[in-house]
Order: sequence, then structure tokens, then C-alpha cells
Amino acid sequence: MAMASKTFLLVHGAWHGGWCWRRVADSLTARGHKVFTPTLTGLGARSHLMNDAIDLDTHVADIVNFIKWEGLADVVLCGHSYGGMVISGVVERSLPAISSIVFLDAFVPEDGEAIMDLSAPAAREALMTALRQGGKTVPPRTAAMFKVNAKDRAWVDSLMVPHPIGTMTQKLKLTGARERVPRKTYIRAADYENAAFDRFCARLKSDPSWRVLEAPCGHDVMIDMPELLAGMLEDAA
Repeated sequence: MAMASKTFLLVHGAWHGGWCWRRVADSLTARGHKVFTPTLTGLGARSHLMNDAIDLDTHVADIVNFIKWEGLADVVLCGHSYGGMVISGVVERSLPAISSIVFLDAFVPEDGEAIMDLSAPAAREALMTALRQGGKTVPPRTAAMFKVNAKDRAWVDSLMVPHPIGTMTQKLKLTGARERVPRKTYIRAADYENAAFDRFCARLKSDPSWRVLEAPCGHDVMIDMPELLAGMLEDAA
């Protein structure tokens, strides 16, 4: 028996765009669900809007306004990687519209934390170097670094763009709204090494209000294992 139609709002990570969700969106749509995959300001199809003022507040507003103007309710909100920062901020402003939240191999920040605070030392130093040199963007990582399957790497690399650095240095203000979402899920990509994500998993596994799942692939689960992810998102709903 097919499950009742749900509304999924999928938020991409750094350097990506809404394009990365196409396979998952097609799968969920075929199962009878409504799926939205907005692109954050300055990235993907909106890369022509890149400017020095883009910060985390900009990207949070992108999604908050999307929920408002599309009139969305009972939303399953999923954020991939950097998108975990974005959806954490979104819940603060759109909690009544959200019934389930999913962190897909993503950052789970606490109040007052920025991506730079949570990143590995090498990544943090690269950010600091870029800032000292007056850089406004962070060059994209390669698909190979994210352990994307070999046949899709050239395609992914061709669509990745620089990411606004202000989104990685701005500290997030949180009041605990995230913990009031009825259903909370963390999905870890087992083949992608990341000490921060391992820490989040360890912390959340000890919290009975969270479900922690694992996908046997690289960081871009939506590209490598879209059908598996679609099923996990349905379960999270």
C-alpha cells in the first residue's frame, strides 16, 4: 500500500545546486509525493546572483521565503552537508510548517557555531587563508573528494561553482527550535570520512528523539544511491 502524499523540501550543500536532487526528486514524485529543490542564492542556476553580501542569513531566508510563498505545510525538510546549517536556521523561523527534519551527511550546529568552527583543521585553515587574502568565495571541491561514483564525477564537476565565503564564517543563532520538530533523522554516508559528521552521529545516537541511519556510499548520496535515499526520506516522513 502506497503511503499518503508528503511534501519534501530538499536543500543542497556547498558548491552544489538544486540540480543534484533530480534523481531523488524523480523517484519521490513517481511515488506520489510533492518535491521542491530550490537553489540557494549565488549557486547553481542562481550563480549569476553571486555577490559579496551573501551570508548564512541569505540562504536561510531563501528557504524560509520559499516555504512562505509556496504555502508549504507539513514539510519534510532535508539538508545535505552545508545544508544542515541552513535548515537549522530555517526551523527557527518556520517551525510550524515542518513535521520532519533530515540531516543528510550534514552539519548539526549548536547555537553560536559557524561552518568554520565545525570543519576539520585543514579546511578551517583554507578558509582563514582565503579570508586573509580578501577572498569572497571558496573554490569547489572535486567530485572525487566527495567519493562520487566514477561515472558521474565529470558531470558533477561541470556543475559545481564557488561558494560564498560569508556563509561559512557567519555564526548561527539557535534557540532550540530544531529539537521541537516531531521527527528527526540523521543519515551518514559510510564511505565518506569526516570526523565532524562522526561526532554528530555519536551524539545523536544517544538521543532517543533522533533516528540515525547509514548509506553505503560517498558524500553525495542523492547522486550515488537516489532510490535508497528516496526510501529513507519516505521513512523519515
